[in-house]
Amino acid sequence: MQPTNIANPAYFHKVVDCQWACPAHTPVPEYIRLIAQRRYGDAYMVNWVSNVFPGILGRTCDRPCEPACRRGRVEHSNTGDPEPVAICRLKRVAADLKEDVRQRMPQRAPSNGLRVACVGAGPSSLTVARDLAPLGYEVTVFDGEVRPGGFMRTQVPRFRLPEEVIDEECGYILDLGVEFVPGRRIDSMKALMAEGYDAIFVGCGAPRGRDLEIPGRREAAAQIHIGIDWLASVSFGHVTQVGKRVIVLGGGNTAMDCCRSARRLGGEDVKVIVRSGFEEMKASPWEKEDAMHEGIPILNYHVPKAFVHEGGRLVGMRFEVVRAEYDAQGRRSLVPTGEPDPFFPCDEVLIAVGQENAFPWIERDCGIVFDRWGLPELFQGTFQSTVPNVFFGGDAALGPKNIITAVAHGHEAAISIDRLLHGEDTRSRPAPTVNLMSQKMGIHEWSYHNETSLDARFRVPWAQAEKALASIRVEVELGFDAPTAFREAQRCLNCDVQTVFNQTACIECDACMDICPMDCITFTPDGEEPELRQRLKAPALNLAQDLYVSGALKTGRVMVKDEDVCLHCGLCAERCPTGAWDMQKFLFKNAVAGMRVQPHAPEVHA
Repeated sequence: MQPTNIANPAYFHKVVDCQWACPAHTPVPEYIRLIAQRRYGDAYMVNWVSNVFPGILGRTCDRPCEPACRRGRVEHSNTGDPEPVAICRLKRVAADLKEDVRQRMPQRAPSNGLRVACVGAGPSSLTVARDLAPLGYEVTVFDGEVRPGGFMRTQVPRFRLPEEVIDEECGYILDLGVEFVPGRRIDSMKALMAEGYDAIFVGCGAPRGRDLEIPGRREAAAQIHIGIDWLASVSFGHVTQVGKRVIVLGGGNTAMDCCRSARRLGGEDVKVIVRSGFEEMKASPWEKEDAMHEGIPILNYHVPKAFVHEGGRLVGMRFEVVRAEYDAQGRRSLVPTGEPDPFFPCDEVLIAVGQENAFPWIERDCGIVFDRWGLPELFQGTFQSTVPNVFFGGDAALGPKNIITAVAHGHEAAISIDRLLHGEDTRSRPAPTVNLMSQKMGIHEWSYHNETSLDARFRVPWAQAEKALASIRVEVELGFDAPTAFREAQRCLNCDVQTVFNQTACIECDACMDICPMDCITFTPDGEEPELRQRLKAPALNLAQDLYVSGALKTGRVMVKDEDVCLHCGLCAERCPTGAWDMQKFLFKNAVAGMRVQPHAPEVHA
């Protein structure tokens, strides 16, 4: 194998699994250490730079960081069901316990005379506004609703996300000098183009929920609702009650929000029915757990066949029971079991079987090209459409995802807009900045806490069920208190504190290999990677994570370290008699709008 190029910023970035998995590349271990030090405002601002909405995401994020967390795969010997650090809930701690941070927000620069319009006031548009306004751009955000937030406000129930949190974090952005135009729904792209904006960003989401056209749909239409529209009506107070028997169709997070909202609006018999298997549902595992915790059953492998109605009124639904079968290529098909079709009585049905993009306001002759799925054709990585000064982001760009993905799109689109309006190539991107800093304070001392906590993941307390289920606006999760947040933060393995090897100082005494608690260091003859992975002290079986390989040592062997299971405990560096190992904190900062491209910057291609 070739020696590992640790000068490549992506190498150590990938080792920080949580940050690598986060679409916005939030420096998770950095802010968790700050929480452990009770520096909540600092932790909040570290988050704010990357993910823009720490308080909102600390309650609602899809948490791609947590399945990636090293903690969830290195402690099988301690627990039969290892769990990651509660990264998302610690983010909320920073938001809940911070001091007033308004004076720490960036100041608006003098106007540069360039005007940018953002369509929709959701997370992607607000991220674009946040990145461009401090650079002097005159940013105007249009939205059909009277308050900003987009689907964060209209589709996330208040028992998960209080309105005051949305107001606060949207307010930080508007306070940067962003002009918000409420109650104006853009109904013509041509007309907007004619207003003379230098760039237009479309972040209007995927506003149309998919319907289910099966027998009885039209006859019983009054009691059948599209999930996202129903959630918006609940959010604005237009819907305040629901029938006692409610069926929710769909297996995503919207379906979970629908069933839990229905439970709070008077639904006594609420059930979720999905056509797929339970494990295949798109809803996050914790969303399913929360629904079931509130007494809502989830029935799987039931395909809707008909809405049953009497006298024009819905009385129930009939389903076909199926099972999953897989062909030689692993493709799934649902095959009827032959069981009698079950009938479930109900008073109302909420359809949450997916969302799709709808751009009726964008004229098809304005120059923007759409693909066969109705999505805009965009240059990869730039979010630039076929009209050079029109950009898309969030659900409007690539279809329904989540808040943190929309934020990541907004950051990238803001870079593209800034480059375009400076006459630069949008495909040439500024590189991220990285830094490695030794944490050595003495022979056996480090500037970070390197003792591995043996605590299991702490549970977030909930409001009493009687109180939580009695109102749609009572927040269910109460958040960690400061002592519990400290103990949960101590579970973090500080994966950004890297083990850096200096082969010229190594005397091949094997002391590091002997003391490593995870057997992840091996001194061995070189070889091809597949074969080498098998003969390490502990075989490196996770091909998704790299091996750290040195150049040839004095004996001709190489040092090979399996990055997958390293605890970053520093024992190798403590034990090394020559200082060949060092613990160095790796700080990765993603590129942002306003950064200029250095020579040899990476280029993205269509």
